[in-house]
Order: sequence, then C-alpha cells, then structure tokens
Amino acid sequence: MDLKADVAVVGAGAAGLSLLLRLARPPAGAAPLHTVLLAAPPGPARAAPRTWCFWEPGGGPYDEALAASWQLLRVRGTDGTAVTAAIEPLRYKMLRSDALEALTAREVAAAACVSRVEAAVDRIAPTPHGALVRARDADGDTVTVHARWVFDSRPLARLPPARTTLLQHFRGWFVRTARPVFEPRVVELMDFRTPQPARGLSFGYVLPVGPHEALVEYTEFSGRVLGRAEYDRALRHYAERVIGLGDYEVTACEQGVIPMTDADFARQTAPSVFRIGACAGATRPSTGYTFSGVQRQTSAVAAALHSGRHPLPPRPHSARARLMDAVLLHALHGGRLDGPAFFTRLFGRVPAPLLLRFLDGRTSLPEDLGIGAHVPVAAMLASALTLPFAPRRTLPLA
Repeated sequence: MDLKADVAVVGAGAAGLSLLLRLARPPAGAAPLHTVLLAAPPGPARAAPRTWCFWEPGGGPYDEALAASWQLLRVRGTDGTAVTAAIEPLRYKMLRSDALEALTAREVAAAACVSRVEAAVDRIAPTPHGALVRARDADGDTVTVHARWVFDSRPLARLPPARTTLLQHFRGWFVRTARPVFEPRVVELMDFRTPQPARGLSFGYVLPVGPHEALVEYTEFSGRVLGRAEYDRALRHYAERVIGLGDYEVTACEQGVIPMTDADFARQTAPSVFRIGACAGATRPSTGYTFSGVQRQTSAVAAALHSGRHPLPPRPHSARARLMDAVLLHALHGGRLDGPAFFTRLFGRVPAPLLLRFLDGRTSLPEDLGIGAHVPVAAMLASALTLPFAPRRTLPLA
C-alpha cells in the first residue's frame, strides 16, 4: 500500500488521537488536510488499554466519552488526616483509552479527509518535500506514506539526559464490591496510608464510578519499578486493610510507568518530522499528568497546520514551571523532602482550584510565590543550590 497525505500521525495514544480529532474538525474557512493515522495492529506493539485523568473547567471536547467526572478531591496524610476540597469551577475527569478510540473512529468515519491504517512503523525518513513513513501491517505487507508533515507520538526507547529522573509507576484494579463502600462524588487523589519507600513516596488512588465500583491504584514515585507480585501485594494491603473493601472482585487491571524527569525533550527530528505527546515533553515532571499538556500541544499544532504556519509543537510547560519541577524532583530524589507531608500540606493550605491551576502550569508569578510560602524553604533552597552541579545521565526505558 502506497499513500500520499498532507499529514501522517504515528501512534494511536492520547497525542496521536487528539491531533487526529483536531485535524478532522477544521475551523471554518480552513482547507481540509488529508491525514493518515498509523496505528499499531493488535499485538505487542499496541499499548494496553489505559486511563487518563485531567481537570478543566465546565464542558470539554471529550465529555461524551468520559467514564466519570468529579468536583471533590481528597488527600489523606500518613496518619489518616483527610483534606477534602471542592475544585469548582473545575472538574476532575476520567477518560478511558477505548472510549477515546471509539470517539475517534466515529470522527474518522464522518471525515473524508482523515483515514486510519493499522500498521507498525519501523522507519521515518526525510525527503526533499516532507518525509516517508514505512510500516508493516498485520500480514507483514509494506505500507508507505509520503507526507508533507509527520508527527510521531511513539514512546522513546531511551530518555534524554537528565539531572533527576523518578519513575511514577503504578498498578490498578478495577473492582466491584458486594456492599456500597465508595463515595461516588469524591476522588481519593493521594492516600498516603501506604508503606513509604526510602526515597520518593507512595500512595493509594481511588476513582469511584459508583458506590460499588472504582479504579483502585497503588502508585510510587521512586527509582525502580516493582514486580507484579509486589504491586498486587501492595494493592491487596491497601484495598483490604486500609480502605476495607470487604468482599470484592477484580474485573480488570492496568499498569504503567511514567518518567518524571527534568530532561529536555526534542520536538523536531528532521525538517518535516516532529514529536508530540510524552515523547516531546508533554508530561508535567512534578506530577506525571500528561493529558492536559497533550491537549495544549496538539491544539497548537492543529492551529498552525490549518493556518499554513510552521507546525513546531510548543513546549507544553513554561520555563518557570520546568525549573520549579526540577528543584522538586531533586529534593524528592535526594531525600531532602518528605513527599507525603509536602503534598498533604499544600492541599491543606492552598485553595484547591488555585493549586490545580498551579499543577497545570497556569498560574502567574505572584500566585506561584504565594504557593511557595507553603513549601519547606530549607529543603527546596538546598536542592536549588545543588541542582546545577548534578550530572546529566541517560536512562533506558523498560
């Protein structure tokens, strides 16, 4: 199969699907762009189903596909002290990857300018007028796409050099309980009543979709991932001994690793080839949240393409936000900062809508300074002073 396109999008994760949706909905007056999405066929190259969470005000472009949304968040300290906060006018939203894929499939079916091809990409090569994408479909046949612009969202095999890298790694169970134990209106955002690692932190995370059903996760920010048996042991302890689910069944599982790093991610690899999504720095280093950064990045790319401008993906997070995150990661990694106490204190002292805007990089300098009054100054200052002398190292990704 040999195709020609204005735009080729490689990868059908959050970034690839978000960009495809925006290109399938050109603004009034904009010429449609012939776009091809190259998605890995069923098999080891295709990512497992996963859940994305994010916050935004009011309605949003993905509301019809949401699994649930909430306006109350709760953080619990290691001693069980709870802080429950309303986040109006924001909503905390849960989107499953299969629902986003279904939404995209409907848009693709309705848009003559957009198509999807199931093939695993093995090479992207620059050409005089764009780039050539070479892939293989499920039968092993070659698929080539000649495109003016290519946007690659595939995960990196190796992280760029960084002074500090922590891994946010987690395993979650979708559970159904015999009795109503969950509060459907409240997300347990961080429950620190879990055994804490020597460096970093751990917490439970509960997304209730009803009184009997929820996604229950065990999450760590640390330097190494765990084995499946270790995750399941931690989940069983949290589900049974900490939150007391009683009789329950596990209906599905998900597991993942998100690098939290101060690395500088390349956004362009050839004159017409760009990266988007987590591989282009969309993940917020201090939290691991990626979906909102992906939306800012793909929105800007689509706007540039529709207006005929050069579509270099922007950095989703400001220089100030990246610097603050680098200092925080260095403090956590160096053991200077008590992570559970730090996050519990922030949620207890800073209004939740303001704090969420801060975590999303949408606050002003005066607001940042006001929030900074609630952080442990000595630990953060020591980390800020030693950070410039930390060597940058390159780490592989499992």
